[in-house]
Amino acid sequence: MYFIIKTIVTALIIVLVSEIAKKYTWTAAIIVSIPLTSLLAFIWLYYDTRDVQKVIDLSLGTIVMTIPSIL
Repeated sequence: MYFIIKTIVTALIIVLVSEIAKKYTWTAAIIVSIPLTSLLAFIWLYYDTRDVQKVIDLSLGTIVMTIPSIL
């Protein structure tokens, strides 16, 4: 059940941004430019494990892998 709730919340955010983009492209672009995926992953990981170190490790890995993904 928890997995379904996480999936629905995440999907709703994506749908919301795509609906906003239909009328307000720049507003949607600003929302998308915020690393929503990372923030959601940090929130879900902390909620699941209550382990701050795992969230720190994930955030460090995200920062490190951002550089190759830009290239």
